[in-house]
Amino acid sequence: MRTFSARETEWLQELDGIELAGFWQRAIAFGVDSIVLTILFSVLATLFGMGYLEVLHLRGKPVPGVTELLHRQGNSKNFNFKIGEDASGSKDNVELEKLEHNELLKIVNDVAIPILYFGILLWHGKGRTPGKRLTKIRVVSVMHRHLSFWHCVERALGYGAAALEGGFGFVQFFIHPYRRCAQDRLAETIVVTERSYQALQHRLSHPLIPDGALNPPPDTI
Repeated sequence: MRTFSARETEWLQELDGIELAGFWQRAIAFGVDSIVLTILFSVLATLFGMGYLEVLHLRGKPVPGVTELLHRQGNSKNFNFKIGEDASGSKDNVELEKLEHNELLKIVNDVAIPILYFGILLWHGKGRTPGKRLTKIRVVSVMHRHLSFWHCVERALGYGAAALEGGFGFVQFFIHPYRRCAQDRLAETIVVTERSYQALQHRLSHPLIPDGALNPPPDTI
């Protein structure tokens, strides 16, 4: 495309006057999504741990039980699996395997699961996650009529950007005139109430009939 198109201007004009979501609506929605995300991660971590222990069993390595793991830790504050340590007490590659295991869990916990959750569910829900459905709010793009998958992933990454700013990315809600946080500005979105969005969709699907269309002027001779 060699020429600029101002199609976004038409969509912005249609969004004019739409009701923005309030702070508590967004906060409660984020809290609900965080709880669901924690449960999801716990389930996946449990399945991953069970699968890993099964692999150790198939390889003929000793699989520690819960009692043994607790006994090994003693009064230690950190609960870590002694991965790679056999019955004779050898510690070949123990630290390396522990580091790789912890790094993998950190990546999954901090990056993969949040992006999959907020990205896929926001895209599939057309701007709504379970938390947003509960509080009756919706994410809307200010550039396009529909949220693309990339926009949703980009917005999910924006949560990390907001957190890296020491939480200031979320405080921008109170500063920006349109209540946009860092993730909204990154993905070019706003968060609106569901009732105002549905009213907008109804208005767009039922355009006003031009004046005089029902009562055309009489034919003139």
